[in-house]
Amino acid sequence: MLPKRQAYNLCVVGVGAVGIEILRVLKQRRFPVSKLTVLARSARSTEVDGSSYPVQAVSSEAFEGQEIVLFAGTEGEKGAAVTYAQEAIRRGAVCIDNGADFRMDPKVPLVVPEVNPEDLNKHQGLIANPNCSTIQMVVALAPLHRKFKIRRVIVSTYQAASGAGNKAVGSLLAETAAALEKRPLPPPEAMPQPIGFNVFPHIGPFQELGYTSEEWKMVKETQKILHNEKMAITATAVRVPVKDAHSESIYLETERPATVEDLKALWRKSPGILLVEEPKVPMPIEAAHRDEVFIGRVRPDPFMKNAFTCWVVSDNLRKGAALNAVQIAELLIKN
Repeated sequence: MLPKRQAYNLCVVGVGAVGIEILRVLKQRRFPVSKLTVLARSARSTEVDGSSYPVQAVSSEAFEGQEIVLFAGTEGEKGAAVTYAQEAIRRGAVCIDNGADFRMDPKVPLVVPEVNPEDLNKHQGLIANPNCSTIQMVVALAPLHRKFKIRRVIVSTYQAASGAGNKAVGSLLAETAAALEKRPLPPPEAMPQPIGFNVFPHIGPFQELGYTSEEWKMVKETQKILHNEKMAITATAVRVPVKDAHSESIYLETERPATVEDLKALWRKSPGILLVEEPKVPMPIEAAHRDEVFIGRVRPDPFMKNAFTCWVVSDNLRKGAALNAVQIAELLIKN
């Protein structure tokens, strides 16, 4: 466990899209940092919102004296945590990993602070940050599940290019410009299909039963976070030509009787949620660079009792990654 201090030695590993956002969130939330170390594959400097950060080449020795280590992680790749987390833990640090490598390890808690903060008590030096799409969905589902017990979820995601990293955002901008100027599309970077003026319904490699890795992550991570391995969840993950913020259409069925107003009442008082009332609707262009999970378009299924549909939007780099990791660190020092 972390000792009680006024400030902590903190290390960020990785300066891609998530790593940059972690540095931004740490500064914006005034996280109590005694000494900040930034590590990446090679030494250089990086600039975030006018502040310059020296970056050291990652090595085992760089973790000496660190108390909190945030591994930025890249979705779909083996992250630095696989190589260095145990080394950092051995030297006294608590590690929070944004990558997918340890999420389903039964010894590693998978945490969303608004949903299952009590799971932090089980950590053995390593805590996993869930997938971005999972995070915003469980923030929306958790208060309903506690009161009405959700038995069925069908979710379709509309995921922004930034979820695939900075190169994917570059592809979106380059392909859109080429299409508008009627030039040949450049080869896509970091994505299997063109994304400019396009939509494709597969994120990650295809796996069991024809579902992709991203879809299985949403199923298995949600069941783990909500402590319900029997919850029936079907996911379809779709990439859309949006720069930042993921959207989700969520259909859910509850075991106990509920109404639309019951759901809205819970969401209004739940931390981290902003309920958007009609005629306004949540949109990624408004959720980008915001911390909240936006929920709107709440309506009943006209043919099924205790069944509802809602629209959930959240910034995938903030609440879906960097902010959630920093909130976990805040909980660690608070407790």
